[in-house]
Amino acid sequence: MTIIDDFKLLAKKSPKRIVLPESSDDRILQAAETATREGIAKIILIGKPDEVKKKASELKVDLSGVEIVDPSNFKKLDMYVKEYCKMRNKSEVIGRNLLSKPVYFGAMMVKMGDADGVVMGAVYTSGDVIMAAELFIGLQSGVESPSSFFLVDIPNYGQLIFADASVNIQPTAEQLADTAIASAMTAKTLFNWDPKVAMLSFSTKGSAVHPDANKVIQATQIAKNKAPDIKIDGELQGDSALVPEIAQKKIKGDLGPVAGKANVLIFPDLDAGNISYKLVQTLAKATCYGPILQGFSRPVSDLSRGAKVDDIVGTIAMLGVWFQRMTK
Repeated sequence: MTIIDDFKLLAKKSPKRIVLPESSDDRILQAAETATREGIAKIILIGKPDEVKKKASELKVDLSGVEIVDPSNFKKLDMYVKEYCKMRNKSEVIGRNLLSKPVYFGAMMVKMGDADGVVMGAVYTSGDVIMAAELFIGLQSGVESPSSFFLVDIPNYGQLIFADASVNIQPTAEQLADTAIASAMTAKTLFNWDPKVAMLSFSTKGSAVHPDANKVIQATQIAKNKAPDIKIDGELQGDSALVPEIAQKKIKGDLGPVAGKANVLIFPDLDAGNISYKLVQTLAKATCYGPILQGFSRPVSDLSRGAKVDDIVGTIAMLGVWFQRMTK
């Protein structure tokens, strides 16, 4: 069994309400059918019911048990508009215009407690998804900028979290610290791990002097100050983070709880994170799940544009379990 199979089994025990705003996409309708039939989640599609049902009929997709919500006829629309205007100090005209768009309406359903998580990105860009989540759902306490992660399952090794590999291109020290904190929360809440967070660099504990290494050192200290309960260390080279024998050679004295034992890897920029997960995926035949957004107060997923139906169903299951564990 894969970790996604495990998530599906867990999700079935207490199916959560997952909203899918992109009902115009064939894969979304097929995933809605599968997730509903298998009892993984209670699916909410955003769109005009007649149009959604017509498309489903053409695809021979059975949407029995799937709720279809048309924002323009939603009974709580006025309440949603009022709440948005209150949150953002915007006019009613702006609020109604935004909430007429499925990407924003789906996020607002989560904010208002009418859905437990939102899966989108098959049609909308990452920028659209992140903006909707920031505007309507908001960030977790202690986190000031969103990020993303991949769960990387490496044959004959095990699982690691790689972050950030899809959102922040050249993060500041503050953004790196937020990524570390959010990734530790993800590891603990979603995967039930004891997170050991390594802040990666080309330098280990001062072996090189450069502004890029200094940024990682600064980020490590910021994260420690903001979240002193997190096991975090840096700056560490990749081998120093993962191999105890190498860590012992490169670090004088006590290694601490992270060096040589890390299970959460924080990359210094998007180049390093994206290249690394693709290399591990290609050369080590690792299975990579993601990217999945993190740092928000409720589960949000930004699908790959090339996501397959099985990927979407797996993401639905993962978000359902994430909500279960967030709200324990």
